[in-house]
Amino acid sequence: MNARRVTRDAIAATAIALACAGIAVSPALDRIHGLSLDILTSLRFEMFGNRYKPETSPTVVVAIDEESYRAAPFKGSPTLTWTGEIGRVLNAVVEGGAKVVGFDMVIPTSIEQSEIPFAEGLLGEKVRGFDRDFLRALAGAAAPGKVVLGEQLRGSDPIRPSPGQRIAVRQQQNIRPLNTVTDDDDVVRRMPLSFTVNGAKVPGMALELAARAQNATPEFAADGSVALAGYKVPITVSNTMTVNFEGGADDIPTYSFADLRACALKGDKDYFKRAFDGKIVLFGTVLDAEDRRFTSKRFATGLEGARATRCTGDGKPVLTSFKRSSIAGIYIHATAVNNLIRNDAAVELGRRATFGISLLIAALAAAGALLFAPIGAAAAFLLLAIVGIVDAVVAFKYGTVIPIVEPFLAGLGALVLTIGYRFVVADKDRRLLQKSFGLYLAPDVISRMLSSSKLPELGGETREVTVFFSDLEGFSKIAEQITPDALTALMNEYLSDMTDIIESHGGYVDKYIGDSIVAVFGAPADDPNHAANAARAALDCCSKLAELNRDSPAFQEHPLAQRIGINSGSAVVGNLGSRRRFNYSVMGDAVNLASRLEGANKFYGTTIIASEATMQLAGDGFAWRELDAIRVKGRTQALKIYELTARSSELTEAQQKAATDYAEGLAHWRAREFASAAASFARSAETDRAAGMFRDRAQELAASPPGADWDPVRTLQEK
Repeated sequence: MNARRVTRDAIAATAIALACAGIAVSPALDRIHGLSLDILTSLRFEMFGNRYKPETSPTVVVAIDEESYRAAPFKGSPTLTWTGEIGRVLNAVVEGGAKVVGFDMVIPTSIEQSEIPFAEGLLGEKVRGFDRDFLRALAGAAAPGKVVLGEQLRGSDPIRPSPGQRIAVRQQQNIRPLNTVTDDDDVVRRMPLSFTVNGAKVPGMALELAARAQNATPEFAADGSVALAGYKVPITVSNTMTVNFEGGADDIPTYSFADLRACALKGDKDYFKRAFDGKIVLFGTVLDAEDRRFTSKRFATGLEGARATRCTGDGKPVLTSFKRSSIAGIYIHATAVNNLIRNDAAVELGRRATFGISLLIAALAAAGALLFAPIGAAAAFLLLAIVGIVDAVVAFKYGTVIPIVEPFLAGLGALVLTIGYRFVVADKDRRLLQKSFGLYLAPDVISRMLSSSKLPELGGETREVTVFFSDLEGFSKIAEQITPDALTALMNEYLSDMTDIIESHGGYVDKYIGDSIVAVFGAPADDPNHAANAARAALDCCSKLAELNRDSPAFQEHPLAQRIGINSGSAVVGNLGSRRRFNYSVMGDAVNLASRLEGANKFYGTTIIASEATMQLAGDGFAWRELDAIRVKGRTQALKIYELTARSSELTEAQQKAATDYAEGLAHWRAREFASAAASFARSAETDRAAGMFRDRAQELAASPPGADWDPVRTLQEK
């Protein structure tokens, strides 16, 4: 039965894990698949900072920024009129030693082409030659392959540089696409590596700039992969590279165009040499509203602006004063170029690997939901998620993107569904038993019973148990002296405290008979330590009653003394009673003997008496004193009885000495050495009623020896 249940639950958990993992990586949730990269980018930045110092960046940005639009002579002038100054800065950058310059901006028209009427002619005719300096700068840089203009592909109507610019850079030889790709959630995480233009495959802007900087030619394979200067670019989505963004805003040095224009006018060639020698330079806009893109850096952005060392003190830099989730598009290309130069593009796992990880997490979550209570399972899953995220961040430090969102969703779904399965199916039997036993069993006993491999059979079964029987001494006299309300309060407090102790040791209270308590250890749940637990409960009950007599006002007025009998053996346990009313109870000779042992305390003046069977099963953790060999009413066979005095670790020297003297006297008694027995018992007779009783009897027999048929076994006829 239990094996079938385990198999059923395992199959259900496996099915739930498979379903949750499949859903988590399905196309239906494509909008969240890139979120792992975004989170890891932010966490890596928070935990480790950036991997490289800004000054080591292969790429720098010349930003046409807010400062440029506000500085003279650009303030109030359309961008078309800036071409001459752009050419001036371009010349200075190339002369400063830049490896290659790319334009992440397209100037599709020229003011020289304007057909707007002006005076008696056209505006374009009046400003003919206006772009000459810009075109000369482009041509001069294009000759050695040091400039690449950008274009935007959009079907049959691309946005390209003006005709003059195209001629200056030798047409498509030095023009490359600037297009990026976005995921379903409109976030840029990957950069296209190549495009088809006029039937020919050409590299994208980032790949072209990296190739020229390394004087290498991209190698395109049939499977869509690309190699550059010996570096095989990792590809998850065909023909795209996953951009490995840093965090913050200082990873790409940025120079304000206005500051560089002023520097070029000063003729400060040393500054351009220091700033741009050996660098890949990107010209483009860094504005508050134009060309802003959401990227996988969106949770780890920083304050933008011209942050590199300035050439002049002129002008007032305009810096963004708050963090934004978007960045200027030029930084996407700059980061992609750096990834290609440094050989550290992000490595994403494919859908199959993501499914495998998600399945593992979902399976662990489902297993936890089966093994633990809901709160414990949730805590374990949270710990698992934290460990997984930390591991993923450490892996991403080295460029590998281990998904965290899909496995988390799969695990969370598996956790919730498995808990639901337990509630509806797996725990149905548990709830039935809890409902059946909840009114008369302690919660911990129910839990142990349900987790046991052997459940009790309805109707009754024979089990090895230890029966606990307690009674109050002189209770009838106390009951006659106090009011019913006071008696009820006294008994409720006593029975409650004793019951709590019994249940805390795994026992179950069968019934209350007036002031008596009948309890059983070892049923309904299996308990291999039932005898030891019963012994511990008996000692703790005595300690608790002493505490009540000392501290409780009601008990101080009417102090109570209890007697306890403990016996171990076979008994019938189960639901016993009529068809309309029953109780989970215990019956048999083991119960009767426990009752007789409780009554024997009256004769010996002791508190706890146990049978030899209980003493042997309880083990070495207790201090026992053999009291006598007796026959009780209803039994012909003699049995040895033992007084439980304390836990072994708590036994006092006085108790140990008294037990030694008593054992010596008992040995003399059974050997018919009555005078010696009397002497041994006399050593503790004044403080020990059992020793005093044996001393008196031994003295009598020493004076008048019994016949040869004398039996050292005492017969107790009364309960």
